[in-house]
Amino acid sequence: MKQRIITALILAPIAIAGIFFLPFKFFMLSCAAVFLLASKEWGGFVSKKHSSLVLYLFATVLGATLLFIPVTQIWSEGVVNPLISGGLTVAALWWCLSLLMVISYPKTASLWKNNPIIKGVFGLLTLLPFFWGMVLLRSVNIDDNVYYGAQLLMFVFLLVWAADTGAYFTGKKFGKNKLAASVSPGKTIEGFLGGLVSSMLVASIASLFFAIPTEKMVVFFVAAFVTNIVSALGDLSESIFKREAGLKDSGNLLPGHGGILDRIDSLTAAVPVFAVIYLIWLS
Repeated sequence: MKQRIITALILAPIAIAGIFFLPFKFFMLSCAAVFLLASKEWGGFVSKKHSSLVLYLFATVLGATLLFIPVTQIWSEGVVNPLISGGLTVAALWWCLSLLMVISYPKTASLWKNNPIIKGVFGLLTLLPFFWGMVLLRSVNIDDNVYYGAQLLMFVFLLVWAADTGAYFTGKKFGKNKLAASVSPGKTIEGFLGGLVSSMLVASIASLFFAIPTEKMVVFFVAAFVTNIVSALGDLSESIFKREAGLKDSGNLLPGHGGILDRIDSLTAAVPVFAVIYLIWLS
């Protein structure tokens, strides 16, 4: 636990500084670095012998998307590039499928667990929209207010961090009923509810900070609620792939936390889903 806290105290300021102070192109590079590290770990889910091949393939796909969507074409006259909005919509549908996979696990795992191509596609659907969701949120209104998009992205991070922290301590104190016993036996319904309350408290404070108009207040809280729910799904989804790969952690890069995927699993779902909601209802 001590090691976990120390690592978190180091990582959190780095993440916050990167979100707010890195020039946009360097922010994109840092997101690409996270994408590549996570891709290497996802390769371990696909094939322990050929994890590097998965990394190369994922890197190629990311590079191709960057060629089709240069920095100057993320937004055009206040409208997001249709390739990005379309990709994020596909990601939202992927998380609906992921929910079904979690609910039906382990019965339906036989449909994909021995197929490296399907597991590779699942990885791309998880990580690529996460990259573009981060980039998109950071770029919102960047020409008028360089910090507005950073504040939006930080809001999503705080929602997820509050949910994780609330779930951990509430679950440890009051947890009795399993949330998804076949997927992650340590997670409880009580912990999940504690995380939900914590994240909604963050949303309440953020609604004042962002000065959300009255007519959009309900949508804002619904967005926060859905983001919280889907962040838990991201965690459970990664647990499925780790379980099928026979892994306790996705890697060992972060002492006390495991791998990069173990740290961003909730964010891989929360960021693109919040980005979709923002584009449709809050922008």
